[in-house]
Amino acid sequence: MSEHIHTLQEFMLQTKGILYLLAICYFVGFAWFWKFLHGRNRNDD
Repeated sequence: MSEHIHTLQEFMLQTKGILYLLAICYFVGFAWFWKFLHGRNRNDD
C-alpha cells in the first residue's frame, strides 16, 4: 500500500473493499464458531 490516495472516490472504493473482506471473514468465523458451540456436546445414546 505504498500508493497514495488522491481522490475521495479512490478512498471510498478502497474502504468499501476492505469492509467487504472483513464482513466475509466475520461471517465465516461466526459460522465456524456456531458449529463449534453446537457440535461438541452431542450424546447419541
